[in-house]
Amino acid sequence: MPKQADVLFGRIAVKNRLVDEDKVRECLALLDNGGNGGSLGTLLVQKGYLTASHCKAVLERVKKLGGEGDVSAGDSLTAEASATAGKTYRADEIAAKDYSSLAGKPIDAYLEEARRIGASDFHFQVDSPPFFRLHGEIVYLKHPSLTPQETAPRILKLLDEQEREAFRKTKELDFCYEAAHGRYRSNVCQQRKGVDAVFRVIPSEVPTLKSLHLPPILERFTEYRHGLVLLTGPTGCGKTSTMAALIDIINQRQHDHIVILEEPIEYIIESKGCNVNQRHVRVHTHSFAAALRSAMRADPDYICVGEMRDLETVSMAITAAETGHLVFGTLHTTNAMRSIDRVVDAFPPKEQEQIRSMVSESLRGVVSQQLIPRADGLGREPAVEVLFATPAVGNMIREKKTFQLASVLQTGSKEGMITIEDSIEDLYKRRLISPKTAAFYSDNPDRYLKAAGAKSGAAGSRGARR
Repeated sequence: MPKQADVLFGRIAVKNRLVDEDKVRECLALLDNGGNGGSLGTLLVQKGYLTASHCKAVLERVKKLGGEGDVSAGDSLTAEASATAGKTYRADEIAAKDYSSLAGKPIDAYLEEARRIGASDFHFQVDSPPFFRLHGEIVYLKHPSLTPQETAPRILKLLDEQEREAFRKTKELDFCYEAAHGRYRSNVCQQRKGVDAVFRVIPSEVPTLKSLHLPPILERFTEYRHGLVLLTGPTGCGKTSTMAALIDIINQRQHDHIVILEEPIEYIIESKGCNVNQRHVRVHTHSFAAALRSAMRADPDYICVGEMRDLETVSMAITAAETGHLVFGTLHTTNAMRSIDRVVDAFPPKEQEQIRSMVSESLRGVVSQQLIPRADGLGREPAVEVLFATPAVGNMIREKKTFQLASVLQTGSKEGMITIEDSIEDLYKRRLISPKTAAFYSDNPDRYLKAAGAKSGAAGSRGARR
């Protein structure tokens, strides 16, 4: 039987919405079966279900209750932990806060704070104060600027011996940093002033389409048994999160084999209904192309390619899609039309006609997305373009008429298609984004600028009447 203190810990954590009840039950069962000999809090942190700071706050509450007692009589955390649990911060709030107390502390202290406030990235670079990217905006901390003597030792301390040797040779390194407080996609590089590092905060839980505020129609892409699905958009727009959400749906509903290739691995996707294999390119394999070649011999049903960055990888992905696998791949393009052209243009001119034919038959659809700042400053909302591969789309690809895909998107709402303009307009109508922001991201800004001007004029008239 689990210890009374662990049971109380779980009840307090669930009551304060720090962790799902199912995850608490999972970890309690592991402890009951021998587990790792530790406590519930330790196991929840190790699995990435709970942050170290929230674990500490819950433990303090458990100690005050003596490890026993009715959770209803003591379910509140300390004032600070309770106030910050689930809170969303504005960029100006963080910019106004004094972070000088973190000076000289390990990088982990900054990363814990980045995770706590909801930042997507943390930058630790020479001749600048540390800074976060919060809701798409750079926020410099009130903190002394860093010197080369401060950055290099603390950054290199995060690397193991093999990673340090690789960095010494190449002067740059992509890796995944794992700590008790979570996982971070990381990049270290040598620049003219010293050694810099950037950390992308990886959420502790695999997201859902609902939690990402994405349209449910995207679930349709998980129902195909073979073909190619492209997830596109600029850097930092959430492509990896969208792919993880789709893969998790398959993982729960199917009983198949999923192979995921990334550099580095971001979301940890545990096997549920499916058997899931995740490979870190340059750690578990030499390249995306080599991993794809190997994956096709490993009896996969679904293959996920973290980045289709070169000719060989694109070629292997198309081949895999044609030979009975459903392939999800990401590209750095801005819309469906450019995504298809980018795939075809990766090949020499003499091969492009054949590739167009292959893509026209294997493509299942394209999801192009971007994240737009909310009007209230409390996050970003996704605007998406969704193209499904109908016979008309296939014909346009074969006949080099991808420029006509815009008209297919506009008339394809019955098939579930969405244009980026419709998505932006929907966000604007729901008052999630401001007219100026809508105008900035839209290809038809005048409609939103006129609305902003009309509102400004109306406000002026009301002020004059007063």
